[in-house]
Amino acid sequence: MTRTPDFLTTTRTFYDAVAEDYATHFPDDLAGRPLERALLTAYADLVGDTGPVADLGCGPGRITAHLASLGLPVFGLDLSEGMLAVARRENPGVRFEQGSMLELDIPDGELAGVVSWYSSIHVPVDRLPALLAEFHRVLAPGGHLLLAFQVGDEPRLIDQPWGHPVTLDFQRRRPEHVAELLVSAGFALRHRAVREPDDSDTLNASVPQAFLTARKPLSETRK
Repeated sequence: MTRTPDFLTTTRTFYDAVAEDYATHFPDDLAGRPLERALLTAYADLVGDTGPVADLGCGPGRITAHLASLGLPVFGLDLSEGMLAVARRENPGVRFEQGSMLELDIPDGELAGVVSWYSSIHVPVDRLPALLAEFHRVLAPGGHLLLAFQVGDEPRLIDQPWGHPVTLDFQRRRPEHVAELLVSAGFALRHRAVREPDDSDTLNASVPQAFLTARKPLSETRK
């Protein structure tokens, strides 16, 4: 009997296959997106120079590099060695590592910031609490988390992109549900925003895009 690959294996295989085509077809993830650039600038101001920042699920490293240009001491982490090869080639001055954001090789309280920019969208809903708990663990008290994801109730299936024999579900979430999970994980929600659909956004399709910023409290009150 053949064992069905888990979502981590499926995600890694998908992005290893499409990495070079992705880099060619989407050369600038922030081009024509002034609202997203403003959110990232505000996030950089929140974090400041308080410590290292991890861009988890960094893909080709465009957001990582943008955060570095804003003065943050940021590094990127991704499952896909194919995507990391692109990231390292395009951003030689930025550090990139291979790993899973569900099992981070980072000490407790090490980070001032965690960014998950459209990277939680491949995590099944039943694993989201564990993911947010891991983000909470590695953040220092007062550290900030930034999440970006597509809004919706049904996943979008990407099947054989650019002719590659791979498929992957892109999960869509409701901001109110993710906000509840953040609070349950011990975060304090700082900001939420939803950008309405934009038919010029070929990368994220014509659906609303959600952005949540949360903070790990300076003192824990959870039992």
